[in-house]
Amino acid sequence: MLKKYIEAGKIVGTHGVRGEMRVQQWCDSAEVFTEFKKFYLDKYGTERLVVKASRPHGNVCLLKADGVDTIEMAETLRGKVLYIDRADMKLADGQFLIDDIVGCRVFDADDNTEYGVISEVSQTGANDVWHIKKDGNEYYLPNVPQFVKSVDIEQRKILITPIGGMFDDEV
Repeated sequence: MLKKYIEAGKIVGTHGVRGEMRVQQWCDSAEVFTEFKKFYLDKYGTERLVVKASRPHGNVCLLKADGVDTIEMAETLRGKVLYIDRADMKLADGQFLIDDIVGCRVFDADDNTEYGVISEVSQTGANDVWHIKKDGNEYYLPNVPQFVKSVDIEQRKILITPIGGMFDDEV
């Protein structure tokens, strides 16, 4: 089952004296982060933070929230992880969240050989690299169309066509 509330960033500091907060965003870009108008302060969605304004600022985003009007109030939120409701997200067909593929099983698209389970994703800049674990071994697969043929989040199944040497000693 997919999580309803997804981690989106972390409040890492304050900015100015009127309650603005510095947020390290975990979205594709600061622009994507600033599209959200509400965040939650826990993974259950019980404590909501309504956004008055947000904008990119260097390598962070600045966020102004309803009811947070002083530096002291903003300081009490330092270190808090911000969550977004999956229902507030707009993903295009074929797009998925990193959080959604962790735990998916990886199979060969041709013969259905199971290669393991995605345990982690490294963001390298050029493309993501998926860490696949099986029997105590870890393998690395670039998320590029040459290798990744299909991703089925609901079935928790990914089909790939690896080259020799990715999962064995063959070259």
